[in-house]
Amino acid sequence: MKVACVQAEPVILDREATLDRLEQLAGEAAGNGAELVVFPETFVPVYPSSRWAKAFAEWGNAGAKQVFAQIAENSIAVGSPAELRIGAAARELGIWLVTGVNEVELDQPGTIYNSLLYHSPDGELALHHRKLVPTNHERLVWGQGDGRGLHAVETGFGRIGGLICWENYMPLARFAVYQSGVEIYIASTADDSDIWQSTLVHIARESRAYVVAPCHFQRASSYPDGFPLDLAGPDLLSYGGSAILAPDGSYLAGPLHEQEGILYAELDPSTLLAERQRFDPVGHYNRPDVLQLTVRGDDATPSRRPSGRSARS
Repeated sequence: MKVACVQAEPVILDREATLDRLEQLAGEAAGNGAELVVFPETFVPVYPSSRWAKAFAEWGNAGAKQVFAQIAENSIAVGSPAELRIGAAARELGIWLVTGVNEVELDQPGTIYNSLLYHSPDGELALHHRKLVPTNHERLVWGQGDGRGLHAVETGFGRIGGLICWENYMPLARFAVYQSGVEIYIASTADDSDIWQSTLVHIARESRAYVVAPCHFQRASSYPDGFPLDLAGPDLLSYGGSAILAPDGSYLAGPLHEQEGILYAELDPSTLLAERQRFDPVGHYNRPDVLQLTVRGDDATPSRRPSGRSARS
């Protein structure tokens, strides 16, 4: 099967216009044969760049309050028309669509979450993951997530799931996804550093899964007129680094830098089995008699996930 990894700018702080872009780019990818299309971390409506989000730490900064309100007003609530619009796009195109969004609760919109929404080809929300721990300046913007999305879901061409940016450095979170049988690991991010690429290689080799990792591409010149926080500096706020990797850690596409684009790769399921011959993190290279992981889901009830499922033949 074919996957697409999208590196593109949103229409910053404009949810509906960003969803227009999402539909156009997803349509382009589907037209090129992609069955799975993945967008970056908080593609809708903006990733809070460290260049300006540091202002959120300034007590009483009127500009920070204004920007927080704009992000919240343009965020997506599960069950809202905006979320249903993403599902409708997935259904119309007949694809799996994974979208990074700023998320709010319908009835309590005062806290924003960093979320990944997985929509199936029937338009349903099949998986909903909130980033467990916002990183550094992000803690001034987002609330903490929960365990509801720490597993993979079946697609018909492989089990997909994953984590967001630096929560990929949380070993237990990674293992929770591994032991649910993940075969296509989503690692949406805003980290455009060279070091992040070594993280992607490690995740691929550790999970023995394909890794699809869309990264932000963002320019100061793309911000709307009158944006009240400081954007001084180079025009590039994030220069990308999107990539698709094989289960042995080799690159199938990317990394893509300093431009928008869509990366494509053909995934061969037999490679999953071949790479697990010597190492399977939840199979023959696991010791559940010695080490076990308990995951608390969205209902805060402890549950032990199964030791994993074998890769499909």
